Parts: sequence; C-alpha cells; structure tokens
Amino acid sequence: MHQTDPLLGPMESDEHREMCGVQVDVARAGTARVKRLIYPPGYHWANEMSALIGSRYCMHAHVGFMARGQINVRFADGCVEEYKAPKFVRVEPGHEGWVVGDEPAVLIEFDFEGDTVNRLGVPQVHKHGG
Repeated sequence: MHQTDPLLGPMESDEHREMCGVQVDVARAGTARVKRLIYPPGYHWANEMSALIGSRYCMHAHVGFMARGQINVRFADGCVEEYKAPKFVRVEPGHEGWVVGDEPAVLIEFDFEGDTVNRLGVPQVHKHGG
C-alpha cells in the first residue's frame, strides 16, 4: 500500500530530513514553509522527542491538514484532541502527541518557523474547547 500511496512516496522538496523516525519534507514559499510530516506507527512525543528537545511539551504551533492516519494530542491542561484524517489542524504550543493505530499519520503543515504563533494568530496557550 505504501508503494502506491503518493502521500508516503518520495517527493521533490527544498529540504528532506528524518528526526526521531519522523520524515520531514519542506518547501519554502517566501517567508513561509509548507511541510509534509510522516509520523510512523507507534510514534509518541514523550518517547521520541521529549528528552532530545529537553522539554516535556512541544512548544511549536501546528497549523495544517491531517491527510492520513490519526494523531492524538494532549495539552498541558490535560485536554486531549483527536486529529483523524481528513481534518484541519490547529494545535497551540504546550502539547505532546502520539500516532493512533498501525498506519503512518501524514500532516501537511504551514508555518513560519519560530514565528508561527504570531504570524498565523494561533493562541499561545490551549483553552479547553478552543
């Protein structure tokens, strides 16, 4: 299935890297970036990234489209949001996430590197039901 699924296949990009099992392809569009992130089954922020980053939570905002699979996100306030494809995604800083199920999760994301919160007007902190 992965061989024929274009969401998982190789693609032309300005930058390609793998970080803790997550494949990241980046295309620059002016001051913005468009990214394809492929999270493998079993991926969990707490196990894969927390120690590497040195933070219990991811402090980046994520805005985009969940194109395949499912990622659940727990915020610092304990609230859990489910992002199951197809779904638009807006995740405030201060969260951890994990892949649900046995298929990769594919997120198409738009960001401004360290300035995503300000440039896209994403709240700094998650508010339950927000």
